[in-house]
Amino acid sequence: MKKALITGITGQDGSYLAEFLLEKGYEVTGMVRRASTETFERIGHFKDQINLLQADLLDQFSLVKILEDVQPDEIYNLAAMSFVPTSWTQPVLTGEFTALGVTKLLEAMRMVCPSAKFYQASSSEMFGKVIETPQSETTPFYPRSPYGVAKVYGHFITVNYRESYNLYALSGILFNHESPRRGKEFVTRKITDAVARIKLGKQKELRMGNLDAKRDWGFAGDYVRAMWLMLQQETADDYVVATGRTHSVRDFLQIAFSHVDLNYEDYVVIDPAFIRPAEVELLLGNSTKAREQLGWTPEVSFEQLVTMMVDADMDRQMGKTVTA
Repeated sequence: MKKALITGITGQDGSYLAEFLLEKGYEVTGMVRRASTETFERIGHFKDQINLLQADLLDQFSLVKILEDVQPDEIYNLAAMSFVPTSWTQPVLTGEFTALGVTKLLEAMRMVCPSAKFYQASSSEMFGKVIETPQSETTPFYPRSPYGVAKVYGHFITVNYRESYNLYALSGILFNHESPRRGKEFVTRKITDAVARIKLGKQKELRMGNLDAKRDWGFAGDYVRAMWLMLQQETADDYVVATGRTHSVRDFLQIAFSHVDLNYEDYVVIDPAFIRPAEVELLLGNSTKAREQLGWTPEVSFEQLVTMMVDADMDRQMGKTVTA
């Protein structure tokens, strides 16, 4: 039985990845931080099938200890300060978790289990003010937020450990991927939650920022499959994971509201408070390498993703249990 360690297991990607690995017959251990309020909502329906151990990306000793205890075959580093707007208000903490935390985990792996395989969650936000479209593994990075800058560090320190110590360490450069498990602070879930509340008469308007920003949006459940496929290859390499299609925030709004027979223009109010200090206008990924070398293809379309999220939020607002 293969053993996997997942940091950030209580997050969107971590929960989908844990479910996927359980189906593959893995023994799954999740790393969780000691917090005053534990949030296990996303993993509640399979929590009894996994192991949860406490450690912290900022505490080198706790990382060494958890790797000694688990002796994982595969390490998936999904933990980060992951909400882009917060990275402007907490730039130092973002750098510590999202950049230096990667170094600490790689160093712990080098000391304890150098034969393990390491996955680093890189991000399309690293491309930022894009130099070319679409973006591939060779596109230069131009991050436009403290989060994007920290992710670039995490990406290159992973490359550096691979080349310096011959570790099996790689990065998945994942473009935006959403699901019903997305946090409400993210624009996609903010929209679908509001759509459900407006439809049921619990909310009157939705305040938004830039509706013209374009993203390459996919389904998180599809993207965790790509993470696993990367670690099954003979040699470690970095891959872009994307649908290859771009949509604006306005497109997302239109599909979400029309799914419940409403017109988004009747409810959306533009609020300057939600405009980023430095905007990323267009992200569009070229995942040819992942498709050809990993055999990966996304299965859920943009339209299916949006309606899936709206349906889940309608269920939540009506008091139904959602595990999708």
